[in-house]
Amino acid sequence: QVQLEESGGGLVQAGGSLRLSCAASGRTFSSVILGWFRQAPGKEREFVAAISWTGGTTYYADSVKGRFTIAREYAKKMMYLQMNSLKPEDTAAYYCAADLKTNRIATMSDEYDYWGQGTQVTVSS
Repeated sequence: QVQLEESGGGLVQAGGSLRLSCAASGRTFSSVILGWFRQAPGKEREFVAAISWTGGTTYYADSVKGRFTIAREYAKKMMYLQMNSLKPEDTAAYYCAADLKTNRIATMSDEYDYWGQGTQVTVSS
């Protein structure tokens, strides 16, 4: 079992920055992919970014590439999403997720086994 808890959401003006955190607890991590997804009202949940827990390999959605940075702090079992140059279209609930089955990054939400409760990010124009 893995428990995930997000924090760091809030209201920010366009062009601003936020850093989301995801605290992971539970079983010992080996081949784990941790990812961020987001879901805006009336829209499907979409992939944002993911990182390989052991190797540190990262992958980003085109819509956030160059603006968002995903990172992990191995010893503390923490994952982060630094979001810069935020746009109103980034407004969504952001979720932390874990895929325990593989060490290859997947972008489909169905591939992820565990999810946090989500944290709201609102970007005003």
